[in-house]
Amino acid sequence: MEMNNDFHIDLCKTIESGFSAEYDATPELTDALCIVGLDNSIIAMKQSFGFAQNEAVRSHSAINGIVAHVVAVGSANIGDANNLTLKDYISIVNYVKKSVVRHSTYGPRAYYDFIRNYV
Repeated sequence: MEMNNDFHIDLCKTIESGFSAEYDATPELTDALCIVGLDNSIIAMKQSFGFAQNEAVRSHSAINGIVAHVVAVGSANIGDANNLTLKDYISIVNYVKKSVVRHSTYGPRAYYDFIRNYV
């Protein structure tokens, strides 16, 4: 999967814009919780396609919105006209997760500061 594909970049922006709304609505949301939410969203996404049935999705009030948003974006785009597969979408989510991890080294909500200014 090429991340220079405009469709994939647009999906990253769509995911990140939902995070911005979650950070605004949930003051206790930190980058570390966002990472947990992304991990759980991958499991939830796999489960929505019938995979990973033995894995548990953690529920926490601060990450439930992230999980729901990532699953909703994936469900709306997987298998559409752009031929996005579950594997491709999980790669996109992991790409966003790497960005969260990278920015989280600068503070507990540093990723929010980044996306608030650029998304």
